[in-house]
Amino acid sequence: MPYKILEKARLNSVVWKIKVHAPTPAKAARAGQFIILRIDEKGERIPLTISDADPAKGVLTIIFQEAGKTTKKMAAMKAGDSFADVFGPLGKATHFGKIGKVVLVAGGVGIAEILPVAQYAKTCGNFVATIIGARTKELLILEDELKKWSDRLIVTTDDGSYGTKALVTGPLKELLEKEKFGLCYCVGPDIMMKFVAETTRPFGLKTFVSLDANMVDATGMCGTCRVTVGGKTRFTCVDGPEFDAHLVDWDEFLKRQKRFVDEEKASLAAFGEQHKECMHKV
Repeated sequence: MPYKILEKARLNSVVWKIKVHAPTPAKAARAGQFIILRIDEKGERIPLTISDADPAKGVLTIIFQEAGKTTKKMAAMKAGDSFADVFGPLGKATHFGKIGKVVLVAGGVGIAEILPVAQYAKTCGNFVATIIGARTKELLILEDELKKWSDRLIVTTDDGSYGTKALVTGPLKELLEKEKFGLCYCVGPDIMMKFVAETTRPFGLKTFVSLDANMVDATGMCGTCRVTVGGKTRFTCVDGPEFDAHLVDWDEFLKRQKRFVDEEKASLAAFGEQHKECMHKV
């Protein structure tokens, strides 16, 4: 069945929000889970976090950033257009329950992924402190939405154009030095999550991260999204995407995340050399 786009809005220069009619995934979706989307029959399968779900209307809200070929195509689509497949929900749902005080940390488009976690944490009866960050004010998203679900909201920008001029780890460290929290949950750029984990480690604060590992089939068969956690191999698509941040082998994970980028650069370099050779012969 086609999955029709009901609404589409630009959140900033590179981030879009779409609402898509997908009754089955919408009824089962929980915080922390994701879907696999395919634009058409020949399109690639890409994982996208579920930012919100309306089971009664059968509607999913997805927020994505223009990055690769498929997301650029998605950015060009309009309300009324349809996707070939919306498969899910996939991954394990967030389930930490009532802890007391929770600090949530998100950066970039990861802010869209922290929103349903904030809703879950607050609904469970927790005190929720949220720290969000972006490179600049223009790239900041969902501030008002997160205010609704946060007892305290701290905003940072790398360039100081809005909120506090700092990386998210700065306010996080200051907060942990003053107050006692029961859990930290982080989602954002890979390197940011690594340093958030290192920031909470000295405090002995249990920390979860939602990993955005490269995926292919998202069923645990291909092994592309594997990650080492506590010395054991885990698959982000079926065992995650949430993992204990202090047990993740970050050096290995960061290297694996780069491999497709490196392969693409090598391919482009090879193409360039072949192009030069052909032009020389002509």
